[in-house]
Amino acid sequence: MKKSRFWICAASALAVAVALAGCGKTEYFAGRVLPPSGLIHRVMVVVQNASILVHGEASILDAYYDTRSSTAGSQYSISGYGGNMPISIQSLPEEQVGAIYSSGDGSLALVNYQQEKSTGNVSGLAGASSSVFVSRSLGLVFAANQISHVFTIANAQSSGGVSLGLPGVYRVSVNPGASAAFAFVQNSNYFYYPRQLTTAQGVAYSTGPASWPKAAVDCEPQNLPGWCLFQAQSPDQIDSTGNYYGAPLVFDRPIKAVFSADGGTAYILNCGPECGGNTASISIVPIAPLIFTSGQNSGLLPCNSAPCANPSAKPIVTVPIPGGASNALVDTTTMYVVGQRPQTIGGQIYFGGNLSIVNLTNYSVSAPVSISDGTPGGVSRMIEGDDNTLWIGMTQCANGVRYATAAAGGYGCLTMFNTSTKSVTMIEPYLGDATGIAAVTGLHKIYTVEGGQVYIYKTTDGTALNNQYVTVTGTAWDVAYMDATTDTNNTVY
Repeated sequence: MKKSRFWICAASALAVAVALAGCGKTEYFAGRVLPPSGLIHRVMVVVQNASILVHGEASILDAYYDTRSSTAGSQYSISGYGGNMPISIQSLPEEQVGAIYSSGDGSLALVNYQQEKSTGNVSGLAGASSSVFVSRSLGLVFAANQISHVFTIANAQSSGGVSLGLPGVYRVSVNPGASAAFAFVQNSNYFYYPRQLTTAQGVAYSTGPASWPKAAVDCEPQNLPGWCLFQAQSPDQIDSTGNYYGAPLVFDRPIKAVFSADGGTAYILNCGPECGGNTASISIVPIAPLIFTSGQNSGLLPCNSAPCANPSAKPIVTVPIPGGASNALVDTTTMYVVGQRPQTIGGQIYFGGNLSIVNLTNYSVSAPVSISDGTPGGVSRMIEGDDNTLWIGMTQCANGVRYATAAAGGYGCLTMFNTSTKSVTMIEPYLGDATGIAAVTGLHKIYTVEGGQVYIYKTTDGTALNNQYVTVTGTAWDVAYMDATTDTNNTVY
């Protein structure tokens, strides 16, 4: 009986697609073109080792009927894609583009959502990237290569790029308009940003490091540089005691930046104790001094106290986050901050996951709410779904406080949080690392990847839906809702 209903539903979906085509209608939403699969609610899942001959593939799932094949039995996938060990999807549904990064070969493949095919790999990247980001305009790609110790800026539409040396670089963050990009160094209290030079500056800096501003850590190419990478708080304004402009440095193991909707403000996440520092916090930094196309040659930021070189500079506001700060999501005037707080249990240190809510109008912070534990300073996933839900995915949750204190149950890597009641609705039972989440908005469901497999949950109450027809062969790693209405429906920032 269940199988009969499934085929009836699938046949109905095909009939809808045929009807759209038969009536001459090729657009189904906001001018978007009906794709070759005929599906109008698609979730893309990247899969590692799908067979002994394929190291990676990108499958397309029907998120309306929760299937991965048509009535004829054919399965949908992104044609032309063949990355080795894909691990992340940066989804840009407004531009109808996705970017799949593969750790096995260091490739970043661009995917055309309308045509459901790969349009090729971005060239100019310096090998494997520990963090990579493509601008919404698809003009630039920013990447950190922790092995080669370089921060790379590549042109997504043509060959070539520039690699700037920065020992220990491992994360990049870029604002929505791609007018400011930040590079973060592991175990450091500084962050860095690139600046595109004017012709005059390139000539002035062409005799090597002695001709560079003190804030510059590298300029390339050195014979006539077009770009320099600057330390955000310039060394020439840091005194012998380590203070900046007479005030203490405001950053404590900065790990990432998230941005206001207009891209004009950066919220620097100071990882603090979970990254070997002292105090977890967020630092509110205006973007204007850091816009990389302006041609300015100073690495100075607005400072915290007088005397300031720039009298009109605004102070950097730093807000302590007791629960930890290693990832965040901004929703208008509210910021949801996730972090891991160290706790001592039986003489051993464990980390416990916490969610803090920051009111960005007055910078008040809620008491931390316990959520899934995860890797200290690791990459977590956060996304908002229907029904006032926030979903948070963690890795290595079996190494945290919850497992240490309740190994028989009560721990898992996926948390469902209600943003209306400001409470955890549930922590899903342990299924393995939660490495991907996609919010299928409008359909009241979430697609996740946990333990290498695809799962589906209802946003109304968190119950699991039947995933029998979306299971994949190989190891699933990330998911993205291709037909989302906005680019904010994306767990990679």
